[in-house]
Amino acid sequence: MAILNIRIIGDPVLRTVADPVTEFGPELEKLVADMTETMEDVEGAGLAAPQVGISQRVFTYRIRGVEGHIINPVLENSEDFQPDEVEGCLSIPGLGFPVRRHRSTRVTGVDMHGNPVVLEGEGMLARVFQHETDHLDGILFTDRLEGEDRKAALRAIRNANYDSITEQTTSKRAKTVGSSFGAGSAFGTGQ
Repeated sequence: MAILNIRIIGDPVLRTVADPVTEFGPELEKLVADMTETMEDVEGAGLAAPQVGISQRVFTYRIRGVEGHIINPVLENSEDFQPDEVEGCLSIPGLGFPVRRHRSTRVTGVDMHGNPVVLEGEGMLARVFQHETDHLDGILFTDRLEGEDRKAALRAIRNANYDSITEQTTSKRAKTVGSSFGAGSAFGTGQ
């Protein structure tokens, strides 16, 4: 397993609708394992494949002892909403705002072996399912903000020096970040 680099706002992959997964096997299993390890390393509640530069419909999650992954998720949200909670995002470091989310969510999809998965969540788990599925659709949590919160978020993003933040994050994590291609890979070595 390897800890992967997390893409930061401004990277086009975060604004691209991810492709459905059609091939199951060792590469997908490794991606899920690497994403899980990366999510745990940064103490995240969830992580979508586009956040690690992979435009595929995969996300991992871990909330209060409930953890797993889902591939090609489809959400069915309740019509009612939960109280707004502050959300942050690993791809927009240092920013958090209250976001409106549906109270409960039923998500269907498959696991890394292609087996059907049906999950139901309320509260924070529903929030994570919605947040991560948004990533698969090229949507960031800031897109869900309205009014003064939206203005403040956009101003903060505009004023943030994400190049500097990315450099700091990369150097801080350099000792734990690995390659998903393995140590013996010639990829990126010029060979």
